[in-house]
Amino acid sequence: MLRPEYPRPQFIRKDWLNLNGSWDFDFDDNNKALEQHWEKDTHKLSQKVQVPFCFESKLSGIEDTSIHNRCFYKRTFRIPKEWEGKNILLHFGAVDYYCRVYMNEKLCCEHEGGSVGFDVDITHYLDKAKEEQMLAVYVEDPAFDESIPRGKQFWEEKSAGIWYTRTSGIWQTVWLEPVDPLHIRHLKLTPDIDRGEVHLEAEFDGSLLENTCLEVTILFKEERICRDIYSVTSNEVFKRSINIIGDKIFNSSVHGGRRNWSPENPALYDIILTLKSGEIVHDEVTSYFGMRKIHTENGMTYLNNQPYYFKLVLDQGYWPEGILTAPNDKAFQLDINLMKEMGFNGCRKHQKIEDPRFLYWADRLGFLVWGELAASCIFTNRSAARHTREWTEILRRDYNHPSIVAWVPFNESWGIPNIKNNLTQQNHTLSIYYLLKSIDPTRLVINNDGWELTKTDICAIHNYSHGNEQDTGKREFFKRFINDKSILLSSAASGNHTFADGFSYEGQPILITECGGINYNTSHPNGWGYTSAQNVEEFYSQYRFVIESILESDYVYGFCYTQLSDVEQETNGLLTYDRKPKFDPARIREINTAFRHGIALE
Repeated sequence: MLRPEYPRPQFIRKDWLNLNGSWDFDFDDNNKALEQHWEKDTHKLSQKVQVPFCFESKLSGIEDTSIHNRCFYKRTFRIPKEWEGKNILLHFGAVDYYCRVYMNEKLCCEHEGGSVGFDVDITHYLDKAKEEQMLAVYVEDPAFDESIPRGKQFWEEKSAGIWYTRTSGIWQTVWLEPVDPLHIRHLKLTPDIDRGEVHLEAEFDGSLLENTCLEVTILFKEERICRDIYSVTSNEVFKRSINIIGDKIFNSSVHGGRRNWSPENPALYDIILTLKSGEIVHDEVTSYFGMRKIHTENGMTYLNNQPYYFKLVLDQGYWPEGILTAPNDKAFQLDINLMKEMGFNGCRKHQKIEDPRFLYWADRLGFLVWGELAASCIFTNRSAARHTREWTEILRRDYNHPSIVAWVPFNESWGIPNIKNNLTQQNHTLSIYYLLKSIDPTRLVINNDGWELTKTDICAIHNYSHGNEQDTGKREFFKRFINDKSILLSSAASGNHTFADGFSYEGQPILITECGGINYNTSHPNGWGYTSAQNVEEFYSQYRFVIESILESDYVYGFCYTQLSDVEQETNGLLTYDRKPKFDPARIREINTAFRHGIALE
């Protein structure tokens, strides 16, 4: 089975059925699928595709990178007999970009948005007279629609520059799970380390009984912290605050916070939710959370109320055989372990909302994540609506992950090209900033990472101007830039103003959130970076100059190095595209790891 791991680690039920594997498949290049009703059993598809890999990828078994704006999937499955009497939920981890889902030739749902998934109750679409149930999926992903949040996916057949091979269609796990007609629909967990509490919100589907209750059990390393039972009187949001610290002073944030989550101490609590009516158990869901707080104060970032210096690496989440889909779960663990081995404490997931399995391992292994939605290419009413809708889905899915400490809704004015002086585009960034803050006040929002910032929690600046060893003028300027606040906040580095018209610096922490990009790769004929190194020692010299210059600055409180791995023709990674280290991780770590201004960097 392809990608057999449980796909939703923040909301686990014990019974489920993985639908990954071989599906029937065809391209719909002539736009006939809907007219000719390809969902009918009588229409046969001519190809096979390996789900959850997009047809452009090698692992799909097709590996066709030419432009196909529409495609169609089919497969059959059997409902396990022990699921009889249950409602059956069909889940899609992610489908890029618009899809229609058919069960037994009937349309059961539609979804637009390629970053996160959706589910549909297919109980009433099942044919009880048949053992084999037929699932069909129609997908549209128009290559030339610039209002779609596409990120780095190129609209031409061959990738070039910073643009890479597209991902179309199903690209994350598809699965089934049985639920009682009365079940838990959603869970939201908000840690509050200052009060020693976790705030729980739950939603339910189905008809509540008079004696319905929710049993909540919280464990820390198998030690039971609490077991409480609450009466449930409404399907809408159920809220409770649970004190998990009590009188244990050694757990409190002011005495070391031994049970607070951080990259150095990825402490996690397990939680079990059991929905009951008397002795009848309707549903049981297991999850986890971390007691973690991120905020800014006096121009610095704080993690769990202690000053914390971000050492991030740009991670685009591409793989040579799966493109945006990791080949297996171990690939996520490998990336995180390599980043930690090199002395980074987090990553900026660039132009991609990552698979929940990556976020799970970031939670478990202790690694900070900045989450960033893919950008559209233009600004229109349609692109703004699409951008906004996807953010609401992202926050609902990923809110509970302690590893995520920041959201990045915009990057380098992509999709908002006239933001410097266009009030409409500025207002869109403000609306997204306050939308994110209203739904998720627990995280930082970096609004238009790079330049032309509006309302933002971090002053995030991009600078690749460090030059090679021979470029003494560039190096002198880079040193001046890093150590002169007036230059930092000017347009001198990128040629773009740091803040859009009408906005100015308000004392936020200043971070260099893209830098480096040093190309070193002798195997790719067209490989490129922002500068180049001819040999390994020259790379170390350039890398040390960039990172140590930033670490020595009195005004900069973190960095993000470009980038983790090579991606196709962009060969400025610390790793090759297939995740082999180009350089000694210990030497990278030695440069990254230091003390500055009393802030421990590891």
